[in-house]
Amino acid sequence: MRQPADVLRQIVVISSAVFAVIASFVGSGAAGGTPIQDAAGGALAADATLIAPATPAFSVWSVIYLGLLAYAVWQALPGPSTAERHRRLGYWVAASLVLNGAWILSIQFDLLALSVPIIVVLLAVLIQCFRQCLQYRPAGPLDAALTDVPLGLYLGWVCVATAANITAWLVAIGFDGWGIPPEAWAVVLLVVAAAAGVVLAVVGRGRFSPAITLAWGLVWVGVGRLAGEPASTVTGVTALVAGLVVLGAAAGFRLRRAIS
Repeated sequence: MRQPADVLRQIVVISSAVFAVIASFVGSGAAGGTPIQDAAGGALAADATLIAPATPAFSVWSVIYLGLLAYAVWQALPGPSTAERHRRLGYWVAASLVLNGAWILSIQFDLLALSVPIIVVLLAVLIQCFRQCLQYRPAGPLDAALTDVPLGLYLGWVCVATAANITAWLVAIGFDGWGIPPEAWAVVLLVVAAAAGVVLAVVGRGRFSPAITLAWGLVWVGVGRLAGEPASTVTGVTALVAGLVVLGAAAGFRLRRAIS
């Protein structure tokens, strides 16, 4: 039976989703704000660092936001509204949406240093959402499609965005890499991202949604380095291989589940 606490949670989730979407319009420049790639002195532009994804990669946000809006509507319907998984998930999802909007606003106000802890906390919150999705199984295919899929896509992309954001901040403050060549750092970060994708595949028992956006981001890093600036064949090839590893890990564990 729906409780007052359920109604409050649903309102909070819907409100946070609307806030995040409005913030995204500001961040795109469509609502009078500065496009993310031009804000903060261009620190997050596609050509700012070796692991910045090429511009087309960011189109994935449209899919993620549509999925999150669908979740906001879904969790407010009579059936899901009283399900234990949505009672557990709701405020975590709301927190992620508020953090998402806060990150965009921090970039709009040229607070690149502030954007780093915000996106790190966002990543931690999305990992918690992922854990809740694993612990509390979906009621059916529709619940999985409207809950697990958008949250998985969200998590996978934020993994890439976190690495890119931290790198952009370090470059902006003049970090010299302790004498280690930038390409070496880029390769290390890409290997770490690939390892994160493998961990998500193992823990998530082959769930594809996080792997898709994580691999998407890595592949566009590769395209950016092989076909754009700053050019780096080593970084580009590593990024493409990392993307394939992430997808392969998810496919491998999914196949293993199917035949076991």
